Amino acid sequence: MAKKAASKKQETNDFSKYIRWFWIVFLGGILSIGLIFLLASWGVFGEMPDHTVLENPKTNLATEIISSDGKTLGKFYFDDNRTPVDYSELPKNLVDALIATEDARFYDHSGIDARGTLRAAIKLGSGGGASTISQQLAKQLFHGEGSKNIIERVLQKAKEWIIATRLERQYTKEEIIAQYFNIYDFGNNADGIRSASRIYFGKEPQDLNLKESAMLVGMFKNSSLYNPRRNPVGVKNRRNVVLAQMNKYEFIDETVKDSLQKTELDLDYTPETHNAGIATYFREYLRDFMKQWIKDNPKPDGEKWSLYNDGLKIYTTIDSRMQQYAEDAVQKHMPRLQAEFDHQNTPDRNPTAPFLELDLDEIDALMKRSMRQSERWRHMKYDLKKSDKEIIESFDKPTQMEVFSWKGEIDTIMKPIDSMRYYKSFLHTGMMSMDPQTGHVKAWVGGVNYKHFQYDHVKQGKRQVGSTFKPFVYATAIDQLHLSPCDTLPNTQITIEANKYGNPEPWTAKNSDGKYGGFKTLKNALANSTNTITARLMDKVGPQPVIDMAKNLGVEEDILPVPAIALGTPDLSVYEMVAAYSTFANKGVYNKPVLVTRIEDKNGTVLFQFTPESKDVLSEEVAYVTVNLMEGVTQGGSGTRLRHTWAGNTQVYKEIITGYPYGFDNPIAGKTGTTQNQSDGWFMGMVPNLVTGVWVGAEDRAAHFRTITYGQGASMALPIWGLYMKSCYENPELGISKGNFEKPNELSIQVDCDNYQPDEGASQSIDEDLDGVINF
Repeated sequence: MAKKAASKKQETNDFSKYIRWFWIVFLGGILSIGLIFLLASWGVFGEMPDHTVLENPKTNLATEIISSDGKTLGKFYFDDNRTPVDYSELPKNLVDALIATEDARFYDHSGIDARGTLRAAIKLGSGGGASTISQQLAKQLFHGEGSKNIIERVLQKAKEWIIATRLERQYTKEEIIAQYFNIYDFGNNADGIRSASRIYFGKEPQDLNLKESAMLVGMFKNSSLYNPRRNPVGVKNRRNVVLAQMNKYEFIDETVKDSLQKTELDLDYTPETHNAGIATYFREYLRDFMKQWIKDNPKPDGEKWSLYNDGLKIYTTIDSRMQQYAEDAVQKHMPRLQAEFDHQNTPDRNPTAPFLELDLDEIDALMKRSMRQSERWRHMKYDLKKSDKEIIESFDKPTQMEVFSWKGEIDTIMKPIDSMRYYKSFLHTGMMSMDPQTGHVKAWVGGVNYKHFQYDHVKQGKRQVGSTFKPFVYATAIDQLHLSPCDTLPNTQITIEANKYGNPEPWTAKNSDGKYGGFKTLKNALANSTNTITARLMDKVGPQPVIDMAKNLGVEEDILPVPAIALGTPDLSVYEMVAAYSTFANKGVYNKPVLVTRIEDKNGTVLFQFTPESKDVLSEEVAYVTVNLMEGVTQGGSGTRLRHTWAGNTQVYKEIITGYPYGFDNPIAGKTGTTQNQSDGWFMGMVPNLVTGVWVGAEDRAAHFRTITYGQGASMALPIWGLYMKSCYENPELGISKGNFEKPNELSIQVDCDNYQPDEGASQSIDEDLDGVINF
């Protein structure tokens, strides 16, 4: 009996010992966990974000380029193409998809889902993880993916819980959701929900429909695995899981779920890279503008702004609609023009194609010069430290490459020297459009394809302007001699003797059509680019006043003061020419072109506000008379085809003009320009509130059309202007004027040649100063 009692007592003591050890282990575990959390919160296991860091988490934000109509033109970034959005910009179906899939009790917990954590612990994670949206945000923001080491994972989870609860105290639920969408990397340079919705579906987040939202939320599981470009089947399946979760939690009904699960992804993949999208040439120009601005405008603490990480917002004058119309016009006209150029330069028709007037030795010298100017030469010479001999030999070794064509990129194997010659055959263009009253640049097309041709023909390129320079001569003559568009001059050859204006030899102006005789009004002479009339005006006013006029109109290039400039020998940029012509349309007031209206930091603080730069150059009367002269170009001169309403031409221009029935009937002032040997074609076109300049030509002036049929500005450049303006007029929201150029209240110079009655006294003084002038 005593033995039994002792045994029972022993069992009781043993059980008590087990109980005691259980509580020691249990309480010890609780205390250990508590100690781990305490030590983690103190930063013992690694730095923890304090209140300030939580309030302003460090994320790289792309600089956003915004058009005048509020559209994103592009971004500047290195690794993170991230532009944050507010919760108010997220559609309800996107938020519902996230809650249903990632954290169904999100609105009921304070950062940690106790029920989910207990379930995960009991099932050892087999039933799914327990991380809340707040925990996942903490991981994304502050410590990323942890080690596979079990101890480090436990410590990481502790830090994650602490940060999650702090985030819940710091932010509202809506702010946490917005941050989570903004921080996630969706792949393909789609950092954050805004970039993802634009890249995968070509739209802003607020415009996402239900199935698009479900696809993007499904990518949260693993964007590398569920990449819609590489794994569309897997992504579709994952999207359908999200739709099922939304049905499970009653965000959508069974019918909607079933119908959407049967649909395809319907991607509209629109990559956001530096070489893609619209206004690529303008964006590259803007990059240089911003680099200089950053250099001149440090942060308040003296540090430099980062163009790629600080989330600046650059508000520009470019109108995304007009920019698209301009690019569309180039894309429509240039392949047709190129096709005709290629047709004329087959080896049978032109053995030295694409060059004309060059012998084989001259072509060889040109190619060697281009070789030394190439990026390949620079890279091998200065980066790889190769000898000239090695570099030259490399140009004759076939290489795998991707080359441009108007029918799409071509993967091929080609010798670099052959690819250079191939590219020499392409025609290029530069186009800029500007509001003359404000100086705001509305469209900027620097070339035909930025990826393959990165030279900007708006600002960088300077080419002979041909007859588009003549209005500067006429404006000077009107300003100095008070001439009327109705005044006439003899259409006969004129020779300006040597040394009269510094020219070493006599200079004789000849008409391009070889026709002489009789008299021409100034309006008719400008409309038809009669060289002899322009030369007579130059002889009376002299080159230097014309140069001074051009400089005041915004021309930056130095111009040699010789009489030949009257016919357009200076090399100028499209940028300079548009600014100059805008002065005529703006009643003689020059406005420096404006490209950026303001710059803001990521919080919306204004860092830069543009200040207009303008000056009076001409009297309102002289500007109006010059515009009136240029209206003659489209009324009866080389720009008359803008008035045509037919769909084609049975004669020489059928390949170029077919399909270009412009049919404009509103006032248009302008000037075509064609340089020697048809190397450059220009058209400058103006309506009262928009001035647009277009240049077309090949990289080398020895590559050009053989005849003026296709090689003139009216065939090369004018169609781009016509197509562009036609699109602009079809969009009434743009408000492009169809009205008359405003006439000055007091106009002493007569412009109505049908009722022209010259003033006797004025005529006599003009005759004395300008030999050969006849008024009628």
